[in-house]
Amino acid sequence: MRTDDKLDQMEERPTDRVQPPQMTRTRLWLFGGTLAVYIAIVVAVLVSSWLVTFDWQVMFFRPYKQWPEIHAFLDYFVVLGQRGPTAVAVAAWLGWRCWRQRNLHPLLVLGASLLLLNITVGAAKLGMGRLGPHYATTVGATEMWLGGDIFPSGHTANAVVTWGVLAYLATTPLRRRTLSVIAALGALGVGMTTVYLGTHWVSDVLLGWAAGLLVLLAMPWLEPGVTWVEDRLMGIILRLWLRLRPDSLRGPLPVGALAPGVSRQRVAPEGEVLVRETIGAAAGAGGRTGTRPQDGWPHHPARPYTIRSERSPVTPAGSRRPPHADRVPRTTPLSPTSGRGRNGTG
Repeated sequence: MRTDDKLDQMEERPTDRVQPPQMTRTRLWLFGGTLAVYIAIVVAVLVSSWLVTFDWQVMFFRPYKQWPEIHAFLDYFVVLGQRGPTAVAVAAWLGWRCWRQRNLHPLLVLGASLLLLNITVGAAKLGMGRLGPHYATTVGATEMWLGGDIFPSGHTANAVVTWGVLAYLATTPLRRRTLSVIAALGALGVGMTTVYLGTHWVSDVLLGWAAGLLVLLAMPWLEPGVTWVEDRLMGIILRLWLRLRPDSLRGPLPVGALAPGVSRQRVAPEGEVLVRETIGAAAGAGGRTGTRPQDGWPHHPARPYTIRSERSPVTPAGSRRPPHADRVPRTTPLSPTSGRGRNGTG
């Protein structure tokens, strides 16, 4: 099979890349509503409202002492919200998807979402400096501005974003809905587990859910930047691959035996190989064939090189041209002793 036939098959093969979600009006309304909830939680804590009172009531209740039999299980379950293990697990799955799709979009979306999460949640933690239940100093106080780092809950926000990215990158509406439900239940369980263990206030978990959801809803705004980075990285990877394997994408022309006027292959931006088989003036204005390749070239040692655009159409029998099409008509006159002439006379 010739290289140009293989290229035709590559062009006909469907791609696995899926159009990412867009910032629709519904998503924009959800983003605005979630942002309003985020601000309301922060204000409720700052003014020592009923939410702070509820925080202290749950802390004095000490759930880990009320139900000690599930403590060991929840110690492992809360790992689903830790940034390191969850990022490695999800990155492994998305890396396999990148290999199948032949692009870096899933991994770059995960990286962009985690980067945005760390910036926003980290800034809020350090900015408000709230102490956790185990380090509280004054009963009934908000414990703000004391050098803590638990408001909002990082475990909860990370569970929302890391597992929610799988739903964001889902390829069908059914998968997106299913993964959204699974991610929501997982994030709910991680948040309640931190309250059970006494490492976070209830308000910390509420703000963590809102912070993680804001990151997921804002992801369509990051898609142009993700696409820009992906194009640059794919170009770098392709250039490195061609430098390490220069013969991996070579066309049918042998190295060092290019006919005059025949351009070498070049690589398109999307990674496809385009072989430009154009014959220049050396082939003549009306000629169909160019300069013959070197003798001994595999597969077609003795046939002239025919450009793709000048090939004859395929016949119903499957052959392209009759075997005698390229033969030069014999013009040498017959000798007197060769027999009869064309008119039948001797």
